[in-house]
Amino acid sequence: MGRGGQREAEEEGVMATDFFWSYTDEPHASRRRQILSQYPQVKELFGPDPWAFLKITVVVLLQLWTATALHNAGWLKMLAIAYCFGSFLNHNLFLAIHELSHNLAFSTPVYNRWLGIFANLPIGVPMSVTFQKYHLEHHRFQGVDGIDMDIPSKVEAHLVTNVVKKAIWVLLQLFFYALRPVFLKPKPPGYWEFLNLFIQIALDVSMVYFCGWKSFAYLILSTFVGGGMHPMAGHFISEHYVFNPDQETYSYYGPLNLLTWSVGYHNEHHDFPRIPGSKLHKVKGIAPEYYEGLESYKSWSQVIYMYIMDRTVGPFSRMKRKPSKSE
Repeated sequence: MGRGGQREAEEEGVMATDFFWSYTDEPHASRRRQILSQYPQVKELFGPDPWAFLKITVVVLLQLWTATALHNAGWLKMLAIAYCFGSFLNHNLFLAIHELSHNLAFSTPVYNRWLGIFANLPIGVPMSVTFQKYHLEHHRFQGVDGIDMDIPSKVEAHLVTNVVKKAIWVLLQLFFYALRPVFLKPKPPGYWEFLNLFIQIALDVSMVYFCGWKSFAYLILSTFVGGGMHPMAGHFISEHYVFNPDQETYSYYGPLNLLTWSVGYHNEHHDFPRIPGSKLHKVKGIAPEYYEGLESYKSWSQVIYMYIMDRTVGPFSRMKRKPSKSE
């Protein structure tokens, strides 16, 4: 189904049965060239965030301390704290890992990798090294069928067909996000994946041994609830799910950018992945005419609500393109 077919589905008030198919290149490379040609000073924003190490360290230590403090807490109390507090910390660390996948803490790539493994600790499940492999492909091959694992599989899209199923999918979207590449495009693990795994297991086992199962459960709960029906998880949907057939990537300009490494500036991020989140707002300030005409969001919670309740929107609401011969 092309864009015309998608529009027909929208007009009929039913969910589309195929993706949006684009027959042009992704929009970010061309916009990057245009902006740099007109505003070469944007290059001055390139490079690491000097405060990244400190920010990550504070969040990691705070979350691990919280986990130890809850070793005797009741399950209801633990769940409440995990949703209202721990989820924000762990999602912050997930997006710190996103930042580190672009080598935006240190100029030396291996230091970013080590810091990513450290940032991974409170998340409870090893993912930092593997995430980088797939995420860089998402940037290089945005929307390319069979390569960009950010896009839901056809199995997901055919199963998630109504409001109730979409709500369940949102609740479990972190599992789909994490497991989709394993089934569709598995990559053989290397030295760094095993290192990430062993260090994470060492932390998890130590947490259980010294503090008990509840401390470890708090970390896992913080990760799970923070990636599902949660305001910060709205960015998973807001970034590339197509609510406007003429736009592929969307930015969010709300207050949660302060807790999420400004990942909401997503058009700006894809245009300039070498600029740290702390400076992405400056791109919009330097070249406002390139972004002010694009649709954007001010609430991630509203995006989740729109996704679930709009009967014409679902996992098929993503832009895809055929791979070129070189891919």
